[in-house]
Amino acid sequence: MAYELTEQKKIGLGLIGFGIFFTFLAVILFFDRGLLALGNILWLTGVALLLGWHSTWNLFTDRSNYKGSGCFLLGLFFIFVRWPVVGIIVEIYGCIALFGGFWPTVKLFLNQIPVVGWIIQYPLMLFNRVNGA
Repeated sequence: MAYELTEQKKIGLGLIGFGIFFTFLAVILFFDRGLLALGNILWLTGVALLLGWHSTWNLFTDRSNYKGSGCFLLGLFFIFVRWPVVGIIVEIYGCIALFGGFWPTVKLFLNQIPVVGWIIQYPLMLFNRVNGA
């Protein structure tokens, strides 16, 4: 595997997974503010553990990422002041702006996982066969 997963990175991936799960659960439960806040805290902590504290700080404070960082923090603020729908929309935009450059790396990582890689690649192959024939 091209990426070395240390124990700290495994914990970071787990926290990111729990953060996404709690955020998804909060959206299903009509934007529960407590679950959204918990999901955001777990997600941010997981990103910090996965990338490292210094790299995370550099990511959020880099001049080219000010728009994404500002939107993400504004979304957190909206969640805390009881506007969860607006907060989630602004946070999603902030995450896309912040982590847009990581998608090729994430795709490469997911393709190397045995079951997940097959699931990701299979629908594309099926779609290409139907439209390519």
